[in-house]
Amino acid sequence: MIRHLLHSAPLLLALNIPSAHAGDAAGPENWNLHGQLTLVAQRHDHFASPYEGANSLKAAEGTKTTLDATAFLGLRLWQGAEFYLNPEIDRGFGLSDTLGVGGFPSGEAYKVGHHSAYGKLPRAFLRQVVVLSSKGSEAGETQDSAANQLAGTRPADNLTFTLGKFSIVDLFDTNAYAHDPRADFLNWAVIDAGAFDYAADSWGYSLGAAAEWNQGDWSARVGLFTLSREPNGTRLDASFAQHQWVAEAEHRHQLGGRPGKLKLLAFASLARMGRYDDAVALGAPVDTARVRQAATKQGFAINAEQELAANLGGFLRYSRNDGRTEAFDFTDINRSLSLGLSLNGAAWSQPGHTLGIALAMNSLSGAAQRYFAAGGLGILVGDGRLGHYASEQIAEAYYAMKLAPGLSATLDLQRLRNPGYNAERGPANVLGVRLHSEF
Repeated sequence: MIRHLLHSAPLLLALNIPSAHAGDAAGPENWNLHGQLTLVAQRHDHFASPYEGANSLKAAEGTKTTLDATAFLGLRLWQGAEFYLNPEIDRGFGLSDTLGVGGFPSGEAYKVGHHSAYGKLPRAFLRQVVVLSSKGSEAGETQDSAANQLAGTRPADNLTFTLGKFSIVDLFDTNAYAHDPRADFLNWAVIDAGAFDYAADSWGYSLGAAAEWNQGDWSARVGLFTLSREPNGTRLDASFAQHQWVAEAEHRHQLGGRPGKLKLLAFASLARMGRYDDAVALGAPVDTARVRQAATKQGFAINAEQELAANLGGFLRYSRNDGRTEAFDFTDINRSLSLGLSLNGAAWSQPGHTLGIALAMNSLSGAAQRYFAAGGLGILVGDGRLGHYASEQIAEAYYAMKLAPGLSATLDLQRLRNPGYNAERGPANVLGVRLHSEF
């Protein structure tokens, strides 16, 4: 593992250069350019595995690495309008080709792996901010130059419209302590609401539009996005015949003088999906692809973050979907609960360091259990049988440290009990190392 990291270290250091942008402290930026490079290497120990299926986490495999480099180009078009492009280069594979666990252990691992580097354009979108009132404009919030953010003043009370290609979780289900696999936790069920089957291609991005209202302590968001052409597909349904509505309400508050947020999200998808029970009733081979028809899927997520003490924050997410149909674009989870703590290193005189710990539990609906027991395969899981079902139980801890301006390293440890909801497999202990550079 260390050999792979050292081989890529010169690339990481090369990205640690000053920001290139136009503008100064006295006025807003007209354009900017930022970049990032992230390398993640993971491996797990040998674990109990009496049998394996097509989507099983392999009991014995070597170190797997993923590498991605992204450029963030921003351009101010007119008053309140910004356009962003994010070309990216990717390479590598997740453990077992990103299979075997509903709560997969690396948010940097896509469902599409390649031995050689390849390019893509994950984001190309327009953002328009509209001032709600002159009072809101005067009470603007100062923004620093950052990835997909132009320096300047943003009105505190505003309407924000986003149109184009981006990830739904860029705007929805965000959390200050658990949401960024390049900086904090890595597990899918920790950085996102596990049962939020959000619209996306195999890399996690969709086409759509969102509107956001921000006023005082409240925000509300709603969006329409296209699903992939088929479950877990690499191509999006550009016709929007298969689509998803997402809505979220957010309240910002103070508890004991410390800030926090509470969010409630709901989603509804319309697409050709296979019902688990229909696939089982049809008989072998048990496959939801054989019974796909127009269907809907609904779900919700509760998302909370709270500063608990100086340098200490906590988070909690609970999510659930109806569990009748196959997972479409995210992962095979019907119910999920995650919670954890994030401690800033200022507590021990290392403000550039962060220690995080989290627990997550993922479950399947009764219909999904019957489907996988009969030998069905999902997006990520499917051992060919499910003799003894059990909820996935995940523990994750990470320690991130700043090595130099714009360069950090992270050690990540995870324990996966009942991977793929199978009590006859595991537990698996996953060791990960992350190097991240940004400018």
